[in-house]
This record gives sequence, C-alpha cells and structure tokens, in this order.
Amino acid sequence: MNDDRLRPDDAAPVFAISVAAQLSGLHPQTLRQYDRLGLVSPSRTGGRSRLYSLRDINRLREVSQLTSVGVNLAGISRILRLESELDQLRAEVGWLRAELQRMRPRLESSQGGGQGGGQGQGGGPRPRNLNRGLATSPRRPLALVTHEGAPGCARGSGRYPLNRQN
Repeated sequence: MNDDRLRPDDAAPVFAISVAAQLSGLHPQTLRQYDRLGLVSPSRTGGRSRLYSLRDINRLREVSQLTSVGVNLAGISRILRLESELDQLRAEVGWLRAELQRMRPRLESSQGGGQGGGQGQGGGPRPRNLNRGLATSPRRPLALVTHEGAPGCARGSGRYPLNRQN
C-alpha cells in the first residue's frame, strides 16, 4: 500500500487554528494577528473558520524565528514579500535557461554552425558566449541595508525617494 496517498499536499488546508498553533509553537491569538496583518493567509471554511496548510505552518515558524531575532512585523512582511519575489525570479531564470538551451541549436545553425569563421554565413557576427551572464555562482546572503541619511532620501522616511530634498 502506498503511504503517499495518505500524506496531505503541503498546500492542503487541513489544520484547525488550535492544531496549527501547537505545530507552530505560537498562541492562537498570535495566528489571528498574523492573518490580519497578511503574514499568513489560511483558507476559510463555510463557517469562516481558519484552516492552515503545512506551508502555512512553515511560514508561521519562519515568522516566529524572525521575531525571535528582533525583526519587527513590518520588516518580516517585507522579507517574506522579497523572498516570494526572489522565488518567482529564480523560476523565470530557470525557464529562460531552458529556453536558451532549446534555442541554442537554431542560433548556432543560423550563425553558420561554427564552420567557416562564423561571420558572413548567418546574417551577422556570431555571439561570443551564449551563457554570458547566466553562469551559476555561489549565492550570497541578502543583507538588510538602511538608507537613512543617504543622498536623495528623506531622513527616517522608510522610503526611497529619488529627487526629494530634506
């Protein structure tokens, strides 16, 4: 018998707030506050009860860890939004790399297939390196940088205006 059928999908909303609170190590009222702030978005039943998924519980644990090291809720919201954006961009880069690999034979054949010098046979100079700029490198951790007092920024505004003077 296959046990994978019995394991819920990570996105399946199956945990009531009391169970989610136990699994995440947080108080149920804290989960309600995080829902109001948009840090986690549990599904709702017909009676408006919250149901949490494994993905939601992992996010709650991440929020809990960030608060324990002193990040405020606004900062956590920004971090989570940026992480989501980063995941989307990584997926797009993966798709672009696959598309490049798929198109590489056509690009090379239109450039003369690498025979006869590569110029004059495909309608222009041959690209030097099709992978330029796509090479994998070790990922550097993101750093939180403050901008207060930087040129062009309003002191303590928390925003990044370009042409604003104090």
